[in-house]
Order: sequence, then C-alpha cells, then structure tokens
Amino acid sequence: MLPLLMITAAAAAVAAPLRADPLREAAAEIFHPLPSTTPAIADNPSTPAKIELGKALFFDPRISASGVFSCYSCHNLTTGGDDNMETSVGHGWQKGPRNAPTALNAVLNEAQFWDGRAEDLKAQAKGPVQAGVEMANTPPNVEAMLNSMPQYGEWFAAAFPGEANPTSFDNMAKAIEAFEATLITPAPFDAWLNGDDAALSAEAKAGLQLFMDKGCSACHSGVNVGGHGYYPFGLIERPGADILPEGDKGRFAVTETADDEYVFRAAPLRNVGVTAPYFHSGKVWDLAVAVEIMAESQLGEALAPEETTQIVAFLDSLTGRMPEIVLPVLPAETGATPRPSAMIVQ
Repeated sequence: MLPLLMITAAAAAVAAPLRADPLREAAAEIFHPLPSTTPAIADNPSTPAKIELGKALFFDPRISASGVFSCYSCHNLTTGGDDNMETSVGHGWQKGPRNAPTALNAVLNEAQFWDGRAEDLKAQAKGPVQAGVEMANTPPNVEAMLNSMPQYGEWFAAAFPGEANPTSFDNMAKAIEAFEATLITPAPFDAWLNGDDAALSAEAKAGLQLFMDKGCSACHSGVNVGGHGYYPFGLIERPGADILPEGDKGRFAVTETADDEYVFRAAPLRNVGVTAPYFHSGKVWDLAVAVEIMAESQLGEALAPEETTQIVAFLDSLTGRMPEIVLPVLPAETGATPRPSAMIVQ
C-alpha cells in the first residue's frame, strides 16, 4: 500500500492543471467557446442533402444576372471568408458601398450586414442576389435558372422532401444558410477557454487582459467576440470622413431614427487577423491601426505601442481552423437556362 504522503502528492499532481486561473475565469464571464457541433438554425433544420445543395448554390455564379458573381466572390473561403477588398465589386463592375463581412461563423451573429437589416442568414442570402450593385437578379429569374437544370431539381427535392414546389427562391436561401452554418472555425482562444493553458502565448494573454480592462469587451463579447448590439462609431470621438464616410449613416437607413445615425452592429472579431481591410468603409488595412482607432474613438484611450501589440496578439488567437470543403461540380446548363445579362458600367 502506498504511503499517504505519496498518495497526496500524486493527487496534487493530477489536480494541478485544474487549478483556477483568474484570467480564464474572468474571460469565461464575457466570452464563450465555439460549439463543438454545427449550430441549430431556427425554422430551418439542417440535413446533409440541404447542406450539400447550399454549398453548390454558394459557389454557383449563375445565381447572378451576369453569370459572373457568386456568394463566394465576396466571401472567399480561402482568404478569411471575405474578399479582402475595400468594398466589393458587383454587377457591371460596380463598387459596393460597404466592406464585405466574413461569412465564417456568421451564423452566430445576432443579425447580418453592418446595419443588421437581415435578421438571419436566410434573409442575408436573398439580399445580394437582388441588389443592383451586386448580383442584380430577380427571384423569378433565379427560379427559372434552377428549374432549367434537372440535377438541381433532384437536389432540391432531396433537400426539401414532400414540398410541392421545392425549387424555390426561399429554399435557395435556406440551403445557403444551412451550408454557411457549417463554416465554424475553432481557434486557439477556444482551446484556451476549454482549459488548454498552452494554447495562448503570454503576449496574447496580456492582450486579452487589456481587451477586458480597457473596455473593448463591452461591445465585443460572447461566442463570436462581437456580432451583436449596435453602437455609434465615434462614441467618444468621431473619426474623420476618410474612415467614417459622411454619406453612410449606418443603421439609420434601416430604422430612420435619428439616434441611429452612424450606428453599426459591433463587428464579430473571429478571424479578424485575416480579414483586412477593416470597418464598414474598408479604409484601414493594418489591424494595429484599427485597434488604435477603436481605442481612441470608442473608449477615449491612447494605447501605448506595447499595449497595441498585445491586443493584436490576442486578436490573432481568434484566427481559426477552416473546415475542409470540397468544391462542388455544378449542374450542367440546358437550352432553357436563362442567358447571362452582363452590363458594363463605365
């Protein structure tokens, strides 16, 4: 029989990794690790058939009137889920008004778009398809395109069994939502929240402490480290027009309420290290500069250089691992498929 002293020492060695970590305890009150499974979607249960259909639609440029632009055009899954452009290019090579948010982990946001005008990813999926500056298409034309290809008909019937008219614009949006809900990217920060002490560097931990102490987490919290709540850009000091264009009044365009002028949804910060440029205007390309602008404009704080470096190290710990995605082979066009309508805006 082992001496009591040896048993006590062995038990202490096993228990050592489980000792309380004040930083982790404080962080757990504010943030949450990503779910280990695909999040459930309200009113749109996921199935393998629906997810696969949504993946095909996400990559299919024929959803656009020109046959050039797909969801993937602005939400490149190889470069952070966005297009790494100031503002996106759409139909007729027009420039859109705002920077494209990442599609990664977007299912965890309270609402979609910078102004929250879409309540979920179903509503979001319909917007760009119909926007004249993006895909410039119409629901009837999209449905005509989908119905012209027998394989799409089979895929929609499998994804939406028992429906009289499964190949619909609404179901297109539901399928895209089901696919986008799988775009979850677990990051070192999640591993650390779940107990892996080695997942974060000392510099990233110092940055996390600053992120909480300075007040950044007042707006950027929860599972997506943001993506919920609406706040004025320039709560303490409004940035200049080079960063905050005067013509874009944010959520005011949705609510027509004076208090919502220059109010935007708090950006989700997962993968922020790979989704430059920053802000709804896409005017800032350096993450350190973006952090300093936010500290000054939202918190009235002038960060020391080492503080900026530490906060950026924490934000880099939010860069996650992409799910493996095999590109779909899309259905072949037929003689009934609507022809592309390409307009070049000079």
